[in-house]
Amino acid sequence: MKALAVAAAFFATIAAAQDRLPLVKVVATGGTIANTPSGRLNAAEVADAVPVLKKVARLEVEEVIRVGSSSITLDNWLTLARRINEIFARESEVKGVVVTHGSNTVEETGYFLSLTVKSDKPVVLTAAQRQFTTLSSDSPKNFLQAVRVAVSDEARGKGALIVANDLIHAARDVTKSISYRVETYDSRDLGVLGLVDEDRVSFYRTPTRRGSAFALEKISKLPRVEIIYTYADADGAFIDASKADGLVIAGFPTGSGTPAMDEAVKRVVAKGIPVVMTHRGGMGRVTDTRTKEARPLIWGDNLTPQKARILLMLALTRTRNAAELQKIFETY
Repeated sequence: MKALAVAAAFFATIAAAQDRLPLVKVVATGGTIANTPSGRLNAAEVADAVPVLKKVARLEVEEVIRVGSSSITLDNWLTLARRINEIFARESEVKGVVVTHGSNTVEETGYFLSLTVKSDKPVVLTAAQRQFTTLSSDSPKNFLQAVRVAVSDEARGKGALIVANDLIHAARDVTKSISYRVETYDSRDLGVLGLVDEDRVSFYRTPTRRGSAFALEKISKLPRVEIIYTYADADGAFIDASKADGLVIAGFPTGSGTPAMDEAVKRVVAKGIPVVMTHRGGMGRVTDTRTKEARPLIWGDNLTPQKARILLMLALTRTRNAAELQKIFETY
């Protein structure tokens, strides 16, 4: 009887300690982080397979969708952002949200959430390069590190974050740069925000570009924006043929297309279609360096083409005025 009483007291102590831990919502979307050679796990199974998580936070897991990230749609983004906004609005005890995601589009989903989640509480996305349960899988560690960042007081107010391979990235800045190796995520010009080490979570800088800019209450469908890639001798036919509400040009690294593309841009801008210039090189901002003639473009700063597409889609729900759109690109 005495042994039973001791055991009961022991488990009661553990339960009490668990109840004092911060509450983290895990909002799952699928991806390699939950994938195994024999099939895709649900997020709760992934969490249960990492016992040390129980020492970091209380987890409540829900699946919004379960797909590979290459299958993510704009409607999925709207659903995900609305659900996270709902969690923060209705569940004040939640310290932060962790989104498990596939690696191919996690940077895009992260930037979308950074612009649309109306809370300064952490939204931390994580992904994996190697399937769960396979040799040297990065899934368990990335999941654990994302939860550790989500409960960090310093993570608050920094917009959506991407956490993987011991590093904390701002969703606006990061891109996936390598096909399969675990060091794939790169914050390009600006560098990481911080580190996730064994003893602590450390932040070394804070993003200055604003987030939480766009309300989704009145948005049922996002405008269509296409990305047109620049290459030698491109004739501008894709620009002329586009039926999109806006275009993003992945230009040469100096921020230009071919002469034929420039002429096509003039034609579509004359029809009222906004065109944003970015570049295909991956690092550095673009600006109008021509002095003889001003080009009728919106300049995408240092955003990658895929990030510029997201910002233009959201911006077009607010305005089509070129000057106002340019200000948005200089702000977010």
